[in-house]
Amino acid sequence: MAERSTAAIDVADNSGDDPLTAKADKADKAEQATGDTVADPGERAATTRGETADTAETGTHVSPRTSSPPELHSGHKLARRYRLEECVTRLDGFSSWRAVDEKLRRAVGVHLLPADHPRARSVLAAARSSALLGDPRFVQVLDAVEENDLVYVVHEWLPDATELTALLALGSLEAHDAYQMVSQISYAMAAAHREGLAHLRLTPSAVLRTSTGQWRIRGLAVNAALRGISSDTPQRTDTEAIGALLYASLTQRWPYESDAYGLSGLPKGVGLIAPDQVRAGVHRGLGELAMRALANDGATASRQEPPCTTPEDLVKAIGEMPRIRPPEPAFTAPPEYQRTTYQQGSYGRVAAPGATQPVPTPPAPLQSRTGKVLKWAVSALLIAALGLGSWQLADALMDRNKPDGTEETHTTDGDGGGNEDKKPVKPITIQDAKEYVAQGDAQAPENVAQTYDEDSSTFWRTKSFLDGPEMVIKPGVGIVYDLGSAKDVSAASIGLRYAGDHTTVSLYAADSLTPASVDGLKHIGSKTRTTTDAASIKADKPVNTRYVLVWLTALPHADKDGYSNAGYKQGVTDVKFTG
Repeated sequence: MAERSTAAIDVADNSGDDPLTAKADKADKAEQATGDTVADPGERAATTRGETADTAETGTHVSPRTSSPPELHSGHKLARRYRLEECVTRLDGFSSWRAVDEKLRRAVGVHLLPADHPRARSVLAAARSSALLGDPRFVQVLDAVEENDLVYVVHEWLPDATELTALLALGSLEAHDAYQMVSQISYAMAAAHREGLAHLRLTPSAVLRTSTGQWRIRGLAVNAALRGISSDTPQRTDTEAIGALLYASLTQRWPYESDAYGLSGLPKGVGLIAPDQVRAGVHRGLGELAMRALANDGATASRQEPPCTTPEDLVKAIGEMPRIRPPEPAFTAPPEYQRTTYQQGSYGRVAAPGATQPVPTPPAPLQSRTGKVLKWAVSALLIAALGLGSWQLADALMDRNKPDGTEETHTTDGDGGGNEDKKPVKPITIQDAKEYVAQGDAQAPENVAQTYDEDSSTFWRTKSFLDGPEMVIKPGVGIVYDLGSAKDVSAASIGLRYAGDHTTVSLYAADSLTPASVDGLKHIGSKTRTTTDAASIKADKPVNTRYVLVWLTALPHADKDGYSNAGYKQGVTDVKFTG
């Protein structure tokens, strides 16, 4: 399996609890509160006795374990490269470890199970299928190997990411955070299902928020394969899982009667109730979206909307919602202005008869030896400063009066800009990126990272369109780049792959990786090019933003190349921003 150089992320989702879609009346036991670190005691006992474990929702039975987990310890090396550090899960014949890739000097996660384990083949197949997806919104599988009677899957590890379980332990999410979570997770799962991949264990411990505010999913296909979970309706299973995540994010309650993931379940016997009946102040649109994903047998109580049965349905429903803006930053009042004695009106005021007016104490005179030394030092500094200023003034006058041929040469910018120094250009590092789909289907979301990987041979390419150069069936196509934090953006260089009629590229300051619409975004600059070199865009003045949208609204006509048919299309590579 080819290795990937993306950022480290993830340990396995190793809670060992029932599938997310298991209803309370079907569950045989409560989930563990820790979710991702401790196996359920009932499940561990069942597998130890060799009994058949039942996955409640899907009805799939896990075969009894026929082999013992490998006896490994901290310090053990796999393939003379991966050094095991800490076992984070040991369950049902497999174990999950935090490890170190000594070749690339980075932390990784490793799943281990014997080669004769009944699920070893399915785990390898799931890991390799997940690795082929290559979507940066998922935890990437780095290696999947069978070696020395062991099967192990190596995946990314992100030390600065936080599980949704930990976030919900502190309280419910703000409406904007919940909107970003359900939006990014829905888009990611829709992309996975288009490639035939399902998660089937999309729990709060499988969803991570990175330090940059992006949401990532771990354990795609692999976590279900490790536990032998399958489903006849995988899209329905993952859709309900997303609805449960949104419900829990809004209410801090699990939408079933059983407690799970450190969250309290709903009251017994009341069934599924709307989020705004559980917690006051819940965003109405998000609450109804959660109900549409969970209550798939009917419509919500407040609006007769159709249920969402696939991640694509959720994506369409989110696109129809009004954009939820982030909360306004808290304003701290400045300290109260202290007026002087004169401004307060006490200067020269005659005191009332019988009142004693306070007399300010004058500062003590510098009559000691230390005071005299300080006065002489200050005087000497003033004299030196006057002398230096006079010398600089005289030197400037002499330079002005030099005869022709002796005047010093100053470097200019080449366009008559004078001798004024240019402000240094600061390159801005791109931290993340995501294809922006304003309407219709995506173009090539899996290749977005190739636009800023410093390799001119790799690129992101649009589909081939019949009409052009101006785009007709779409308002445009583009990519949103995350700069990590708000920075002043003054220029951009965008490498273009095809020449032709012309290419129109615009830059906008976006509010997130998934802006609701281009309308309303702050315009930074635009450029129209007919050559294949980089389109350089300069702003009239720097714009402070964290997210920048590169937006194509006109594409040139190009011939067929590779798997891309002839038509109006464009490829983007080597995107660079400067401040």
